[in-house]
Amino acid sequence: MSGIYFHIPFCKQACHYCDFHFSTSLKLKNDVVKGMLWELDKQKEYINENIETIYFGGGTPSILSIDELSVLLDKVHNNFNTSGVKEVTLEANPDDITKEKLAFWKKLGITRLSIGLQSFYGPHLELMNRAHNAEESLNAVKMAQDAGFNNLTIDLIYGIPYQDHSVWYKDLETALSLNVPHISSYCLTVEEKTALGAWTKKGKFKPAEDEYAAEQFEHLVKTLSQNGYDHYEISNFAKPGFYSQHNSAYWKGKPYLGIGPGAHSFNGSDSRQYNVSNNAKYVKSIVQQNTLMFDKEMLTRADGINEYILTTLRTIWGCDLQFLLDNYQFDLLKEMKEEVDRFYASDWIKVKNNHLMLTEKGKLFADKISSELFV
Repeated sequence: MSGIYFHIPFCKQACHYCDFHFSTSLKLKNDVVKGMLWELDKQKEYINENIETIYFGGGTPSILSIDELSVLLDKVHNNFNTSGVKEVTLEANPDDITKEKLAFWKKLGITRLSIGLQSFYGPHLELMNRAHNAEESLNAVKMAQDAGFNNLTIDLIYGIPYQDHSVWYKDLETALSLNVPHISSYCLTVEEKTALGAWTKKGKFKPAEDEYAAEQFEHLVKTLSQNGYDHYEISNFAKPGFYSQHNSAYWKGKPYLGIGPGAHSFNGSDSRQYNVSNNAKYVKSIVQQNTLMFDKEMLTRADGINEYILTTLRTIWGCDLQFLLDNYQFDLLKEMKEEVDRFYASDWIKVKNNHLMLTEKGKLFADKISSELFV
């Protein structure tokens, strides 16, 4: 099983919390799409397996025209074995969603929509500098459902400072009332090269306290679990049958090909590639030099172990101890006995069917636990 990821590095405006690679200038959009088509031709041999998932992320993929999206999908189908494709996801912002676009996306073979609404509360959308309002959030989900997109996920952000818990509770109630089968939820983090980062340095913005964010995370987990959602990854909740197949493949260490400026690729074993995170350089290298600017990293044994622990421990499946032994000759329980014993004593981890897993309490400390188990 392999996947293809498209990074669409364009947005209408810059969200105050986002540090992903993107541009608010659309003047290179056509050239970047041409570069992606070139890249799909040159990278045909990167993955020799059948493609099962295709994911358009960003940035804002819904900013692509129907023609641009169509030629990219046509190229994938022409260059790769896509007869077994199970999921084609498009990330979309509420303000981009129209009945006409939804009909075209459906016709093109998009099977799953990821709507980045983030909140149903107007002041929080303004704080984050989102391009849509609360009413558009609701309308976008309902329009998508009416258009036949049953496989639907929404993003919600918690841990917003000055947010009374009741506002977060209301956001979850609203999400549940929409009956979407998948919800991704992330804590608001302050990254250095963002507006929030600059405001924090100047003392104009104070991030939420850890305890405050943890209380909202615990309420999130409890509420969604009580309403039939599986907490299958730290930030992801789904009704049975609606797990993100593309992201699940990431977490299980499957190979994937990343296309576009800033996209990453993984061969499934020992190397990663990182495309240049600059739209102009990406286009120039392809158009003028007929080559792709990227960095390649060969993964060491330690890299492989650490990445496996980091990604799998966050999931419902846990970290397969036999896999580590078979592939890396690494006995985690023995090699990291001191750390494991400490986490056991704190009731943060458990072992079930030879898989190391987080307890409900341990989910609050997932990153800390993973990093301390690194070799």
